[in-house]
Amino acid sequence: MTQFPAVSATPVPAVGARAARTLIAEFARQNTATSALMIGADHASAVVAAAVEALLPGDTLTLVAGVNSSPELLQGHIGGLGSWVADRVRIAGSLEEAQPADVVIVAEPLTGTAEETRLLIDGLGKYLTDGAVLTVAAPAGPGRTAGAAAELFRQSALFGVGSDLVVRNQPPLRVYKLRFTPADPATAASLAPAYRPSSVPLTRTMHIDSNGVAAAGIALGLAALARRARPQSKLWLVPALLAGPVAAFFRDPERDIPSDPAAVVSAADGKVLSVERMHDERFGPGEFLRIAVFLSVFDVHVNRTPVAGRVADYFVEEGGYANAATAAAEHNVAAYTVLDTDHGTVAVAQRTGLIARRIVQRAPVGTLLARGERYGLIRFGSRTDVYLPADKAEPLVTVGERVVGGTSVIARWL
Repeated sequence: MTQFPAVSATPVPAVGARAARTLIAEFARQNTATSALMIGADHASAVVAAAVEALLPGDTLTLVAGVNSSPELLQGHIGGLGSWVADRVRIAGSLEEAQPADVVIVAEPLTGTAEETRLLIDGLGKYLTDGAVLTVAAPAGPGRTAGAAAELFRQSALFGVGSDLVVRNQPPLRVYKLRFTPADPATAASLAPAYRPSSVPLTRTMHIDSNGVAAAGIALGLAALARRARPQSKLWLVPALLAGPVAAFFRDPERDIPSDPAAVVSAADGKVLSVERMHDERFGPGEFLRIAVFLSVFDVHVNRTPVAGRVADYFVEEGGYANAATAAAEHNVAAYTVLDTDHGTVAVAQRTGLIARRIVQRAPVGTLLARGERYGLIRFGSRTDVYLPADKAEPLVTVGERVVGGTSVIARWL
């Protein structure tokens, strides 16, 4: 049967620290007073610990006990954390006692049937404020649920504003973020970039995107197969030695994002190809300032949003694969992410190149993106174009200048 959260005969999977941080990410990224409701809270869980750690002075957190806890145990745990935490955390005896919140978190992964999961999500609707996010997880492996994962995938296709696969959990979990009513684009300006487990940390300041981990793993796998098939040959050294450079291509360093609210940051690392005014009716009738940046194979290829806003549209236009540093690249395959912002429509084009043939975009329509937040990448050399309302922004870079994604200020709002 299904309760809050959904349970079945299948044991509820454990949620480790990395998955817990992913579950509470939408709460943690809020820089203004925010209310959160956690359902299925366990006094000893990493999810409760992560949510408490994310509390800011104006925040409120309501906990509803799950199957492995009780209101009394939760109360004792929160009371032991001191008055600062106790003043901001409320223990509800049941879900019916809870008030609608800006972020609703189902703390225990769902393992029930599709129908049970659907009923759960429908029942939580009245606990969501306008524009609120519901965060819920399910085991990612086949046969781990009785239909919950399939239902969450369906819900995500309709209402999803992002999902994250947490491989470093036992078992792996997929965390879904659902928004059933539109969020105010202005809210994005107060957000910090969301925590995303798609990057694997190597050091405190350097990560490798999950695409790089997969590509390096394939190279090492080919090396192992080659050595086994031909043990006397040295050919296996070729894919083995390529694993390191391939992983390095997908490096994802931490970046210091400027605090100036008028700053527009670069969407990528690379060299400025052009700064021009133009019309593009796909984004609106006005004139746009377009700043194009070329990424060589030696540049970081993780893309970041130049401004804060809400993803209003995403589309891909077919074309060729000309050298991204040439004028012919105007007609290459390109993926366009269109943002609603306080200053009007802003668009970012991820454009393929001679070698680049694969665009990754991780921000569905409806997602709120903070300035400088990771939202995708392009594999192996490419170009990004940022379109800004020309009457509201002035460029601060020139052709040939080197820029750093998420850090370099390429334009400024007037």
